[in-house]
Amino acid sequence: GDIVLLAKPVTLTEGDRVTLTTDVPVATDGTSKPEKLLYAVSLPPVHGQIEHINYPGVPISSYRQLDVVAQKVSDIHDNSHGAGKESLR
Repeated sequence: GDIVLLAKPVTLTEGDRVTLTTDVPVATDGTSKPEKLLYAVSLPPVHGQIEHINYPGVPISSYRQLDVVAQKVSDIHDNSHGAGKESLR
């Protein structure tokens, strides 16, 4: 079936961290097991990284919907680049 992904923009400044919740990315594929959906980060943030809270400082390239529901995934904005807009894909 089709996969539906709803996302809302999040604003981060240098040094900020935002925990991804179902208010930001939430997906469904029409099955009875949405917690098994896997997100793959094909274009990571330029000004930071996506991390699992159990492994701070280690960038991740994928995570599950269950991790989002449990609020275990964060977008970290580092101080290595100037301000600017970016997106996570």
